[in-house]
Amino acid sequence: MIINSDRAMINFGEKIGQALHGGEVLTLVGDIGAGKTTLVKGIARGMKIEEDVQSPSYTISRVYEAPNTLRLAHYDFYRLDEAGILSGELVEDLNDPQTVTIIEWSDIVRGVLPKKHTTINIKAISETEREVDISGSLGDLT
Repeated sequence: MIINSDRAMINFGEKIGQALHGGEVLTLVGDIGAGKTTLVKGIARGMKIEEDVQSPSYTISRVYEAPNTLRLAHYDFYRLDEAGILSGELVEDLNDPQTVTIIEWSDIVRGVLPKKHTTINIKAISETEREVDISGSLGDLT
């Protein structure tokens, strides 16, 4: 699927967010600037989260509360060689049926990822266009 603007990426994320019920795990794959956080902003909007979603690149994780008792836990392991102390927090979120967990740069935690998770690959093909490929349980959204 080709996404041709930030607005379209947010709208696509919103569609994903509306389909989530809690307990889902999504890994986001893409270079820096590919649009991963933009997608998460849309997912949060679809989950009815009103808080401003920001990249967790420097804080490693951010948690947002949805009005329907769901939570969105957003992790970014780009700057780490290992999850370390955060692995305990991550495992709790992965096993919480009320939490939607989104992980950027998930290679260092692949050992704790559940078998049932969705991977969203985002590839920049121009300044504004992105190629998005979804594999896993949410693959039917493309």
